Amino acid sequence: MQLPSSRTEPGGAAVVRLLSYNIRSMRDDRHALARVVRACAPDVLCVQEAPRFFRWRKHAAWLARSTDLVYVTGGATACGPMILTSLRATVEETEDLLLPRTPGLHQRGFATARLRFGPSARLSVLSCHLSLASAERRAQTGLLLDRVRDWGGRYTVVAGDLNERPHGRSYRRLARSLQDGWTVSPWGGEHTSTPSDPHQRIDAVLATEAVQVLACGVPRPESEPGGLPGLTDTDLRAATDHLPVLAVLRVPAGQ
Repeated sequence: MQLPSSRTEPGGAAVVRLLSYNIRSMRDDRHALARVVRACAPDVLCVQEAPRFFRWRKHAAWLARSTDLVYVTGGATACGPMILTSLRATVEETEDLLLPRTPGLHQRGFATARLRFGPSARLSVLSCHLSLASAERRAQTGLLLDRVRDWGGRYTVVAGDLNERPHGRSYRRLARSLQDGWTVSPWGGEHTSTPSDPHQRIDAVLATEAVQVLACGVPRPESEPGGLPGLTDTDLRAATDHLPVLAVLRVPAGQ
């Protein structure tokens, strides 16, 4: 299957490429990371584990500049999740949300943005990295779904590291309310962890019913059938400790 390209259709609907990627605070090969993102050519990049400590804005700016994207929101202000976009997106609203913290565990948050593509195709985006602790993760899942409902919009996408496989309680709760991109329209590979031994799917792109998922999965290197030009297995292994999830979404006009 050839991956659909980004475009605005007659009538105003938009086809949007969204990439979700846990980048492990850019502690690995950042140049390989940038090459992976550029090969995927996203309109929206939902990051997890963005740099969030000393001079984090400088690192975020480097990533944006090196991938031909612009910083939108998140990073330290959301305790890790971050959103970047291409110039194709018009940013209408952003908000970073800090979640209740369990003593002894990491602070978590959501990076959120409302984006417009073309004259009237609007997409609300939430980047998340859920807890390793099951009880806290279940509570965060409820807050995530509350946020989706509070937006009141039909066209919403959630992307992130869920720290749980599809059979898990929190993942199943999300999949009951949102489309699981891989389940709806699988493309490429399924497993996101780890690059050297992909054996589990803990990263996902999920969308409300009104968003059409055209394709979703782990992009394959150019050496494999259906692989992305410019994407190499070497870079996928060197960039970080997760594989990215690339989704192509069709967002209707007129919200």
